[in-house]
Amino acid sequence: MNQTRATGGAAVRPGPDGHPHTGGVTARAGKEARDAEFTAYLEARRGRLLRTAYLLTGDPHQAEDVLQTALAKLYLAWDKVRAADSMDAYVRRSIVNEQTSLFRRAWRRREHSTDQVPEGAPHLDEYAVLDAGRDRALWEAVMTLPPKARAVLVLRYYEQLSEAETADALGISVGTVKSQCSRAIAALRERVPDHLHPRHEQSTQHQEGEDR
Repeated sequence: MNQTRATGGAAVRPGPDGHPHTGGVTARAGKEARDAEFTAYLEARRGRLLRTAYLLTGDPHQAEDVLQTALAKLYLAWDKVRAADSMDAYVRRSIVNEQTSLFRRAWRRREHSTDQVPEGAPHLDEYAVLDAGRDRALWEAVMTLPPKARAVLVLRYYEQLSEAETADALGISVGTVKSQCSRAIAALRERVPDHLHPRHEQSTQHQEGEDR
């Protein structure tokens, strides 16, 4: 006898053993829940992630392409990633990897657009931007750095991630973050020496004045 039972609005037919076969319904429900979770994450985080992609690429169109690739990888790995400590770190790492790949492919023909300067100067722990009017020169200098150096500065200072968060996003150690930041900032000082001023020199001079 052919038995059909409605469960949750879906028809469930008995399998060869006579018991209801619900595998298709369960799989479909699982996919719907998965898609809903992914959509909710995307709606909540896309703007911030797009900003990260733009800071890394310097070009709005490339940023969209890089982010779409990263999100596609996130969707395919969603079951694994959603159980991780930080989905944002996974996506950031994908964005950085894709940008690095893009940089290498387009090394001889790439043109960076620096018309749109990110809002706000980077918050450097050891260096202070002297005035807001010089943000453009600093931003253009950041865009001349190699991908890895640019990535560590963007995540650490423009995105204001902690050293641990930056390390997690880049898949490197905290010590490597510190050393790469130091080298990147030194490179910036060579490119735009008048735009960055070491705060620690001010502190040292102030302390010496108090000691006299």
